[in-house]
Amino acid sequence: MNYEETCEYLYHQMPMFERQGASGYKEGLSNTLALDEHFGHPHKRFSTIHVGGTNGKGSVSHTLAAVLQKCGYKVGLYTSPHLVDFRERIRVNGEMISEDYMVDFVEQERSFFEPLSPSFFEVTTAMAFKFFADKQVDIAVIEVGLGGRLDCTNIITPLVSVITNISFDHTQFLGDTLSKIASEKAGIIKEGVPVVIGESHEETRPVFEAKAKETGSQIVFADDDPEILQALPIAHGRMHYVTRHWGELDGDLGGIYQEKNLNTVFAALKMLMENGTLSPKTVASILADALSNVCRLTGLTGRWQVVSESPYTVCDTGHNVGGWNYLSQQLAEVKCRKMHFVFGMVDDKDINHVLDMLPKHACYYFTQATTKRAIPADIVKEKALQHGLSGDCYPSVYKAYRAAKEVAKSDDFIFIGGSSYLVGDFLKNCI
Repeated sequence: MNYEETCEYLYHQMPMFERQGASGYKEGLSNTLALDEHFGHPHKRFSTIHVGGTNGKGSVSHTLAAVLQKCGYKVGLYTSPHLVDFRERIRVNGEMISEDYMVDFVEQERSFFEPLSPSFFEVTTAMAFKFFADKQVDIAVIEVGLGGRLDCTNIITPLVSVITNISFDHTQFLGDTLSKIASEKAGIIKEGVPVVIGESHEETRPVFEAKAKETGSQIVFADDDPEILQALPIAHGRMHYVTRHWGELDGDLGGIYQEKNLNTVFAALKMLMENGTLSPKTVASILADALSNVCRLTGLTGRWQVVSESPYTVCDTGHNVGGWNYLSQQLAEVKCRKMHFVFGMVDDKDINHVLDMLPKHACYYFTQATTKRAIPADIVKEKALQHGLSGDCYPSVYKAYRAAKEVAKSDDFIFIGGSSYLVGDFLKNCI
């Protein structure tokens, strides 16, 4: 098989939640443990940081990786989903896993893993851990796939666990209350391993406190004593921060929600300095450079990403109610003549709640990403009409964006989002 054939095999020959939804989700760790044993427990050959939560996992993971890289570590980074290329999921010091490694892994190991009938995520997690071990990384930042307790990344014992926040998402698997969801995500808290909670809530805080007490883990709530005193959007989609201990810093990850994410990162860095993983002096010397170059260092895209200044054009992977709570606030601050929204969602999100938060005065270009989970554009349009939003349907993200771009004036604003897959289609086909 070549690389394209290997990707098709991974996408279509094994259950894949991101494409199929519930039928692609496998609960439990039996396959993960079998794969881990087969490969000689590669996750034990490097240190890890585990990042879970509902929103912000990607930004927090990439920012931690950027800081660790600038501190001189060889850093693995495992995240999901990818936006354009599968290899975005598995990186070492920002470089994606090679096509040849992926092809060889599947060809050499499929005779072992096929009888297990593993999920896509189980196989790719095993691939990532083996790749990091083979590349002899010092430390890997591992993003939880879904949930925590039964997620196949949860075989690691990290230096620190991070849970960014809790909001309603994947309720069919994780529970229909915030406390139930928090309980699943608290499953990554390990015996004696310190944990950072990025955002606390009266319904979730007791869950985390109880779990930390049970495991004897130090627990820090980042929003109890936030490091960031002030956060201001600046040019080109960047953010400027005034901090308690680190001076004034610029961050290249855009979006007002990055203030919460960066407070979480600062709390995790403090723990890593306390346990001797990082030197405060070294962190102080590289922090400004790391935060202002997260995207260059790690390859992160799709977070309030400015793709054009005229008309001002932004894409963002916010895809659930928690994410849109912040996006709606930021959109309200955008100054423009007219807003154009290229919009679509997938079928396991609370679309009605999200539609309630979208600007009523914008012109909408309803579409769907190339995934079976995408809600058809005509259904999105029908639901949007019930919320006072109007626009036309387009068969692809490319055609929706072209239609918006054709009518937008230089002082207009174009937004592309509603789903990570929609943003992925945009980045792949439109810029």
